[in-house]
Amino acid sequence: MNVHQTQTRTLGSRTFVCPHGSAVRRPLNAKARAVSRKVQVVKAQAVSTSLETKVANGVAAAASPAPPNFDYAGDISKKRAKPAVPLGANYRLIDIPVSNCLNSNVSKIYCLTQFNSASLNRHLSQAYNSSVGGYNTRGFVEVLAASQSNANKSWFQGTADAVRQYMWLFEEAVREGVEDFLILSGDHLYRMDYRDFVRKHRESGAAITIAALPCAEKEASAFGLMKIDDAGRVVEFAEKPKGDTLQRMKVDTSILGVDPATAQSKPFIASMGIYVMSAKALRELLLNRMPGANDFGNEVIPGAKDAGYKVQAYAFKGYWEDIGTVEAFYNANLALADPSKAQFSFYDKDAPIYTMSRFLPPSKVLDCDVSMSIIGDGCVIKAGSKIHNSIIGIRSLVGTDCIIDSAMMMGADYYETLEECEYVPGCLPMGVGDGSIVRKAIVDKNARIGPKCQIINKDGVKEANREDQGFVIKDGIVVIIKDSCIPAGTII
Repeated sequence: MNVHQTQTRTLGSRTFVCPHGSAVRRPLNAKARAVSRKVQVVKAQAVSTSLETKVANGVAAAASPAPPNFDYAGDISKKRAKPAVPLGANYRLIDIPVSNCLNSNVSKIYCLTQFNSASLNRHLSQAYNSSVGGYNTRGFVEVLAASQSNANKSWFQGTADAVRQYMWLFEEAVREGVEDFLILSGDHLYRMDYRDFVRKHRESGAAITIAALPCAEKEASAFGLMKIDDAGRVVEFAEKPKGDTLQRMKVDTSILGVDPATAQSKPFIASMGIYVMSAKALRELLLNRMPGANDFGNEVIPGAKDAGYKVQAYAFKGYWEDIGTVEAFYNANLALADPSKAQFSFYDKDAPIYTMSRFLPPSKVLDCDVSMSIIGDGCVIKAGSKIHNSIIGIRSLVGTDCIIDSAMMMGADYYETLEECEYVPGCLPMGVGDGSIVRKAIVDKNARIGPKCQIINKDGVKEANREDQGFVIKDGIVVIIKDSCIPAGTII
């Protein structure tokens, strides 16, 4: 038998096509499953923005604020909660803050999202709840979605509002002795021991401590900037300043402990969007002093400083990257596969990054040329294909004689049956068809690219919205939308 040929086997009325060369009976009714997949083709609205996590004396809660009206061309989270976005072939964004929490002995974690996300709920429950909880530890990782009630008739209006709406829940932890809350973001890539962060916060006697790092002028206007005194206390704060206001925020960043060369090239102190807040200050600020404030960075932090609260800076010296935009997300993922650029590794024996155990088969690479790339679990890359500087996500199928160059494939959520495939025009399988080229692109989950396609941004377009055709272009990067079908021979 030709090993490159897809094998099929009839099981009663079911035939399952597996690129790994085996047939499996599914417990779910075939017709119901196929209809479910057909419904997935319908475009959905954006569902979330950044994640935040709160930790206090072993109690943690994660929050995601209300999004503005995102369009897919401007944000990576369309059709899913942002924490559920795939990362580094096998992981999801939510795995970063949750793993940092667990490695810091924090086992009670809430994730607040604007809309409920079935995939995020499933991922968190399957990845963490069986291991973090126990008879004595009572650990959990739980999603808290925005909801409308008689008391709160609107969705989350921002990061601070998300926390305010669930303050009744967090106050239960305060009554049990919790002193501080740690608030994190879910669209960052970094590794951090929060225990040192919280310890420095308590030693300083601050009401709020902000994790900070030096940054260059070209990126400074995207962050909240601060000036600090010799003791590290924040004396001035400006959220995403521009022009003369930006220039006034220049400081000698050697106060953070960096070398003179770094201090010269990075003369701004940027907030990482990660905070420790005392339980008392958090409650007073959100419920009493600023009951209408919606955002921590724009309103609560500057307001607290102006009101006389002690706001302290904590110097973070490790690798940190904000990956909330398409370009940053793309660059951070590809850097993971490039030894000359990689500053972050998912493996650290003392602080690993955890994720869900999917029990997928090992990937198959059949007479291919693969260089400087990461291949996720359960993939099949067929003969004659060339993959360079790319991330290939779980369950990805790459046909024969394909070229995948500087691209990120997010993979697929499932292996599909013939019955499911019949609902797609031409029964086009998920993945990249034979003889196709994908260069400088992001291919979202469950996308279908036909044979002889060229996803190369042929005309060098910087921005384009072609959602009706299954793709957008952002910062020169082609993004093939989730569940899209790109017909054979298409050139983008």
